[in-house]
Amino acid sequence: MPKYSAGLLMYRRSGADFAVLLVHPGGPFWVNKDLGAWSLPKGEYAPDEDALAVALREFAEETGARPIGAVETLGEVIQAGGKHVTAWAIEGDFDPASLVSNTFELEWPPRSGRMARFPEVDRAAWFSPAEAHKKILAGQRPFIDRLARLLAVGS
Repeated sequence: MPKYSAGLLMYRRSGADFAVLLVHPGGPFWVNKDLGAWSLPKGEYAPDEDALAVALREFAEETGARPIGAVETLGEVIQAGGKHVTAWAIEGDFDPASLVSNTFELEWPPRSGRMARFPEVDRAAWFSPAEAHKKILAGQRPFIDRLARLLAVGS
């Protein structure tokens, strides 16, 4: 059975250009990974949950900020592992220095018997579309392209 995730791709405009907010996953597995490791703030949901409500909740849990404003659908992608990710675009301005993420617990080091707590997201940053293409998980790249088309139509 496939897993489903929902998230928000926050963007901000600067003249004719725009930037997107991406987050880097926390925890020991991701600590030295950069290119192809970043994501839009998102989280899994059950089939009976409202995907947009989950996207808003997950953004708040992973960044510590509550997004406000109208959202535009960016549709769905299926990542290489089979996860279905649905996303919405929202215009906003988030200060990455204010990041406050929820945490998770993991046995670390493996088979040590010791549990350690890690942030779900360890940093956030604004990227141009070209930079974001390099940073984001490959399966989520279409969201950046869809946002670019959406903003071009709205100009």
